[in-house]
Amino acid sequence: MTDNDVLIRTQGLEKHYGAIKALDGIDSEIHKGDVAVIIGPSGSGKSTYLRCLNLLEVPTGGHVFFEGIDITDPNVDINIHRQKMGMVFQQFNLFPHMKVIKNMTLAPVKLLKLSEEEARDRAMTLLKRVGLADRAEAYPAQLSGGQKQRIAIVRALCMNPDVMLFDEPTSALDPEMVGEVLDVMKSLAQGGMTMVVVTHEMGFAREVGTRVLFMDEGRVIEENKPAELFDRPQSERLKSFLAKVL
Repeated sequence: MTDNDVLIRTQGLEKHYGAIKALDGIDSEIHKGDVAVIIGPSGSGKSTYLRCLNLLEVPTGGHVFFEGIDITDPNVDINIHRQKMGMVFQQFNLFPHMKVIKNMTLAPVKLLKLSEEEARDRAMTLLKRVGLADRAEAYPAQLSGGQKQRIAIVRALCMNPDVMLFDEPTSALDPEMVGEVLDVMKSLAQGGMTMVVVTHEMGFAREVGTRVLFMDEGRVIEENKPAELFDRPQSERLKSFLAKVL
């Protein structure tokens, strides 16, 4: 890997809430094509780390470099960079009063200045890819949880992002719907999309991740390829965590 391959780099990343150190000086690199999976106990700082990558949470200290630019610099227009960072949350955040197709075309038309026709064509191509082309004219309330989350993913993809950030995308779903969302994420990974995924799905981390980061108490305790991290954990903290979740 060269520096040119680094898409996101954090340097001494900190986030404090009063006396609580949610992030305690994280140095990390996300390379182009990585599927970086973040695991760890609840309250370990995983979601805070992810949300700091696009400044949805403003760091207390340290730096976030995206495509070589320090986006924590107050002179940088973060909205320009956010357009290249797709974000998928636990909750689907679809506009309930808009049909699926409008949910998907709104941002590309307003922000990327695509024509309605171009945006619709892109949206329909992506809907076909996830098996939901027949739901284009439906409203979110008419969809299952799994369908809503697949729509949320392809809505982010409509912006043609350079990286996708997933914050526990399956945690709000019924168990039988988890698989359909993970399948979409697997196909994205196979297509070469750079992804940073916070998840409790250890099977996904092992099967799809190119690197797994284990966080606890606001720090990255261990980082390795999935097979190494799961089969040969180095720290006692990771051994204890895996004993409970595997």
